[in-house]
Amino acid sequence: MRFNPSRLAEFDGSYRFLKPPSDAPAAQRDPAVASRVSDMLSTIQRDGMDAVLRYAKELDGWQQPDVEIGAAELARTGDKLPAGVRAALELGQARTSDFARRQRAHLVDFEAELAPGLVAGQRYVPVQRVGAYLPAGRFPLLAGAFMTVGVAKTAGVPVVLACTPPGREGTADPAVLYAAHLSGADRAYVLGGVQALAAMAFGLLGERPVDMLVGAGNAYVAEAKRQLYGQVAIDLPAGPSEVAVLADETADPGLVAADLLGQAEHGTESPAALVTTSLQLGEAVIAEIDRQLETLATRDIAGPAWRDYGSVTWAKDASTAIQLMDELAPEHLEIQTADDDMYLAGLHNYGSVFLGPWSTVAYSDKGMAGTNHVLPTAGGAKHSAGLSVSRFLKPLTYQRVSREGTEELAGAVESISAYEGMAAHGATATLRLQALRNGEQA
Repeated sequence: MRFNPSRLAEFDGSYRFLKPPSDAPAAQRDPAVASRVSDMLSTIQRDGMDAVLRYAKELDGWQQPDVEIGAAELARTGDKLPAGVRAALELGQARTSDFARRQRAHLVDFEAELAPGLVAGQRYVPVQRVGAYLPAGRFPLLAGAFMTVGVAKTAGVPVVLACTPPGREGTADPAVLYAAHLSGADRAYVLGGVQALAAMAFGLLGERPVDMLVGAGNAYVAEAKRQLYGQVAIDLPAGPSEVAVLADETADPGLVAADLLGQAEHGTESPAALVTTSLQLGEAVIAEIDRQLETLATRDIAGPAWRDYGSVTWAKDASTAIQLMDELAPEHLEIQTADDDMYLAGLHNYGSVFLGPWSTVAYSDKGMAGTNHVLPTAGGAKHSAGLSVSRFLKPLTYQRVSREGTEELAGAVESISAYEGMAAHGATATLRLQALRNGEQA
């Protein structure tokens, strides 16, 4: 999430960097990662589960012959959690599934007569098999199952598999597993990284290959999804998590700084940007971030991210601020101004928006706000939306033509086919016209 220098020329004189990002290269696909993932996928496709288990041992220290967690064991994972964590997970799953159900209710099948004798319609049919990756590396992302497994089940996906890597103790995180259980995972496996995605995509886990892979992960997971795309569908290409705040002089510098650092904490390449119409606020936020970093437990992550990928930009007016933010097209966008609705009405490019000082990205990250946190990064919000119940549904169309509609349709297709030189296409229409005129039954 960076400004394109060639596009910034459009804003000449109407903006100023108070804190420009450094010249560190933007986070992007590493050729070494791509090569390693390609080798692993080829090996797993050739050698099957033997290769999966070799990689599980080599990369994750997994020593067991079986990677599946039984249904009864999965259900008991909640018993291992502190009461507050268990209650919070149950709340997050309920909120996320509630929002997904409301989304599903607005996706309705329909049928319409477009002309006499021509009926066309659309049915929403769920993807049949989904594989969800639930990361648990430096930080176990507990709400990931709500956004992937749970939303897929709400969409009506019959089979959802879940994979999560083992931790240092050699077992999967019980909170990640309990979230998968609450979300309705049909089967769960202690399996991480490229080998997990390959096993689900190639059908190596006692199940047929999945049709779609979803879920966040590190650079290797993201690259594996990219290389498997086409053989399976994916939710969206993922990059480092990012946040942007659009604020004016009414915003609280402490809150803005905290929210920027909240996403910078995801990783040392996570961009955080402030666009403001107030020079004073921009300068205050920079000072406040420096102050908060002094005592932040994760400053070794958030600090480099802010140093290399953080920016503060002053815009001369609201219109310029909106244009600059649309150019950034951030994954997460917070608006903290005296007129949030005005800014919201003018913006077009963002993954998800958080309105007012009482909203924060963390509420969605942890599953409490109901909306999905699997969102487009690296400018993808200019053309794509985040994961939702609709992504797991295929809007399948159908047509039904009667004798009454044949004359008009077939005549037009004959004309177009003759112009194109596609005789066989034309014949399909001509034969029906002849049957119509001869009183035959098609």
